[in-house]
Amino acid sequence: MRNIRILVVDDSVTFRLLLRTAISSEPGLEVAGVAPNGRIALERVEQLNPDLVTLDMEMPELDGLQTLAAIRKVRPALPVIMISSLTQRGAAATLDALSLGASDYVTKPVNAGSSSQAAQSIREQLIPKIRVFCGVEAAHLPLTPPHGAQKVLCPALRGTPMPGRVEIVAIGLSTGGPNALSEIVPTFAGDFPVPIVIVQHMPPVFTKYLSERLGARSRVRVEEGSPGQSLTPGAAWIAPGDFHMEVESNKGTVSLKTHQAPPENSCRPAVDVLFRSVAKVYGPHALGVIMTGMGQDGLRGCEYIRESGGRVLAQDEASSVVWGMPGFVAKAGLANKVVPLGRMGAQINCMVNEGRALPSLSATALIEANAP
Repeated sequence: MRNIRILVVDDSVTFRLLLRTAISSEPGLEVAGVAPNGRIALERVEQLNPDLVTLDMEMPELDGLQTLAAIRKVRPALPVIMISSLTQRGAAATLDALSLGASDYVTKPVNAGSSSQAAQSIREQLIPKIRVFCGVEAAHLPLTPPHGAQKVLCPALRGTPMPGRVEIVAIGLSTGGPNALSEIVPTFAGDFPVPIVIVQHMPPVFTKYLSERLGARSRVRVEEGSPGQSLTPGAAWIAPGDFHMEVESNKGTVSLKTHQAPPENSCRPAVDVLFRSVAKVYGPHALGVIMTGMGQDGLRGCEYIRESGGRVLAQDEASSVVWGMPGFVAKAGLANKVVPLGRMGAQINCMVNEGRALPSLSATALIEANAP
């Protein structure tokens, strides 16, 4: 089997060397070539026909966004992983890149004590993504069902008596998540009758910009979560980068709690942490939604929600950028329904509005949501 060939694009000699070192040290991967700017990168894409491109954001002549747009015109399916800085400018540019069709991103290491530590940081972020996007390690990883998952029976939604009315929607996502959120959250009306809590795997600063951008195009209020905020209908909270987020009940009021307990599933924030708390506080009134992303964060959390009597939706394979997180949940039998991204918003609206007046949900949306 031939090696995966990667084109490294970065105007920094030091960082090109760092990426080359990180990639070349992995079996089955090779650096096919390098480019110091976007114009040369476009030439190298045609000359080298790489399997994947790593693309720096800030470069002379053509920056990362301009280069990405040009690549997408000629190679729409070529995986492109953006290399971003952990800055406000880097966060904003990364979200722009994802909306333009970037496959994913990794962040440049900060405060690395040595070049070897910096290379290790890049390796840990980048290599799994290269392997998944190039099809070497399928996103559908071998499943080891969680304790108790086999005893959960998941009836079809239509024609089946439902448990308690939905009082919260909890959403978990990773790779491909920002674009998925931008598709489903705008489907919620401003008078959406329950609160929404979200974990999107992203670093600090990035989650703030994601919440601002999502809020600007949505009718519900969207904010980055912070401690003590009371949950109210018609609003969504995104867990802040590097902090777990939970819900907690105190004297009849449900509010947010954030903390920096150890990562779970190598993630902080982690979907499992949020979903566990949602199951504890809301029990049969919880709706968990697990969507596109690498790994299996959210699997245990969905088990908690089902065991508490709540319901779970999972995104389908065809519409997921990576069918890791929702794939684990679906294969464990924890999803009441597996739903394509294009119908997920309607499905959530349908389930939340069940038993409520439906002024903001059209008949078409109801039909689409309940389509097989």
